[in-house]
Amino acid sequence: MQSTVISRLTWRLMPFLLLLYIVAYLDRINVGFAALQMRGELKFSDNVYGLGAGMFFAGYFLFQVPSNLVLQRVGARRWMCILMMVWGVISSSMILVSNAREFYLLRFLLGAAEAGFFPGMILYFKSWFPEAGRARTVGLFMTAGPISGFIGGPISGVLLNLHHLGGLSGWQWLFLLEGLPAVLLGAVVYFVLVDKPDEAKWLTPEQKSWLSEELEREKRVHVAETRASIWDVLASPGIWLCAFVYFGLNTCTYGISLWLPTLIKSISSGGNLLVGFVSAIPYLLAAVTMVLVGLHSDRSAERRWHVAIPAFVGGAALLMAAFSTSLVMTMVAISLAFLSANSMTGPFWAIPTSFLQGTAAAAGIAFINSIGNLGGFFGPTEIGYLRNLTGSFRGGFLVAGGTLALCGFLILLVRIQNARRFS
Repeated sequence: MQSTVISRLTWRLMPFLLLLYIVAYLDRINVGFAALQMRGELKFSDNVYGLGAGMFFAGYFLFQVPSNLVLQRVGARRWMCILMMVWGVISSSMILVSNAREFYLLRFLLGAAEAGFFPGMILYFKSWFPEAGRARTVGLFMTAGPISGFIGGPISGVLLNLHHLGGLSGWQWLFLLEGLPAVLLGAVVYFVLVDKPDEAKWLTPEQKSWLSEELEREKRVHVAETRASIWDVLASPGIWLCAFVYFGLNTCTYGISLWLPTLIKSISSGGNLLVGFVSAIPYLLAAVTMVLVGLHSDRSAERRWHVAIPAFVGGAALLMAAFSTSLVMTMVAISLAFLSANSMTGPFWAIPTSFLQGTAAAAGIAFINSIGNLGGFFGPTEIGYLRNLTGSFRGGFLVAGGTLALCGFLILLVRIQNARRFS
């Protein structure tokens, strides 16, 4: 029954949720492609662009825990509908940016609006999927990031070539057209998403019964966590270690993704369309690797080493990228670093969701994600600062690689069997 139900949940829920996350991820990283034109037009330095790209995660950090607590009260269907429509409007409004302050403000507001989406989805999965299938589910869901980059790169390259059409620059067309899907899908969410398994008409009575009993059994196994207060969770050493690991992971992934188009442009003579297609390579490789690593983690029931080994490999790859001088070698190293960091996500999220329950889960997941996503602020910002200072990506890659390698050691300090008493 377990494999049947998990398979049923995967096929009915994941295609639509994956689509939502693809749209969300594209709206946060498309600034990397827009920068190929807007930086020149608006005279943004590396510092200004790096800070603005990372400013998304300042808003993301501040609003995640409140947003996840609201979701727990009103339900995923209503809250996701609102969030998507709001961030879609903000994303399209990026066409109005004319100076650094407006750039910072809209990126901050976009992060605040998107803040509840990913941790809300992790909490949503916890309400539907048993632990036995959670790593592969999260791993599959997280392929939205690489898929978004794989699809969005060429599309963004095409949109940039609409330069001056209708009086708008190519980067303005990019923001306008790539923000609209979030608004439209937000309306669809209200009619498609189901909050609880008991409300799912596509599950048989037997499947509903088994799933309810299994989820309830897991809650009883972790009954100590249901008594934990939010403050107990925030004081947990295990939660803080997880947050720091996720910080390093995002330092790498967002540092690469938000600077990748500029990096490719700086070491090649190709146009925007070529940059879009070349940038799709790391995303494609990451999408495949994420699924395979998440699946292997579930089958072996092992989590920590499935996070640690990719962290070590990714750190070494960024070291290689820092000293590479050719387009081919740089792309090989960047692709290896990117797929390594992304493949950590499925096994990683299976760790905290295994020892958090109830309100503690809502707060703990949002806390880990909010602290961790400060890496999305740190990665692009430190790369921009060091590139502005040295004229090279080398220093930024070394910092990102060292941070990622440190994560490999930190995750090994988490004792899953003992973490429950802290939560």
